Amino acid sequence: MSPKITVLFYSTYGTNHAIAERAARAAEEAGAEVRLRRCAETAPQAVVDGQDAWRAQLDKMQDIPEAKPEDMEWADGYFISAPTRFGVAASQFRAFIDTLGPLWQSGALANKAITATTSAQNPHGGQETTLQSIYVTAMHWGAIIVPPGYADGVKFEDGGNPYGYSCEPGPLSDTGKKSITYQAKRLVEYAAKISG
Repeated sequence: MSPKITVLFYSTYGTNHAIAERAARAAEEAGAEVRLRRCAETAPQAVVDGQDAWRAQLDKMQDIPEAKPEDMEWADGYFISAPTRFGVAASQFRAFIDTLGPLWQSGALANKAITATTSAQNPHGGQETTLQSIYVTAMHWGAIIVPPGYADGVKFEDGGNPYGYSCEPGPLSDTGKKSITYQAKRLVEYAAKISG
C-alpha cells in the first residue's frame, strides 16, 4: 500500500507554500498518496490587508484546503513547512497544532513519520531552532522524526542544515528544489516502512 502523507504548511509571503508544493509533488512521485493542506491565517484581517504581499499570498492559496485534525489522523507521515518567528514556528502553525490535543490523547499521532522545513529572513534567524521546536512537539506525539541529516550529498550544497531544508525568503533555487525533493522522498520511504 502507498503511504499517506499530509504536507502541512503555513506561508505568509509564499516561500513555504512553494516548499510545500515541491514536497507534495516529490512525495507523489515517490508513490505516496498526498494531501496538501495549509494552516489557517490567524492574524487580524486588518494586519493582513496592511501588506499587499501578504494579502496576495493569502488570496493565492484559497484553492488549498485548510488543515483539519482529520488530515493528521489520516496520514502515515507529515511533511511540515512553516516560517521562523523569533526562533520557533509561526503562530499560525502553532494554532493548528494546538487543536490536536484529542488526537494526541488517543494516540492517533504516534508512530507516524515526520520531517520539517523552514525559512527565515537570514541564515542565522532561528532556522535550526524552529525545526527543533517542531520536532519537540513530534516527540510528545510519539512520532518518528525523519531528518535529512547528511545522508545525501545535497546537504553539503544547500547550506547544510541537518534538521531539514531551510532557506531565506524568495524563489527556490535549483539546489533548494533538489533538497526538498530528497527530504520528501526520504519521508515517504520511512513512512512506508513504519506503516508496514
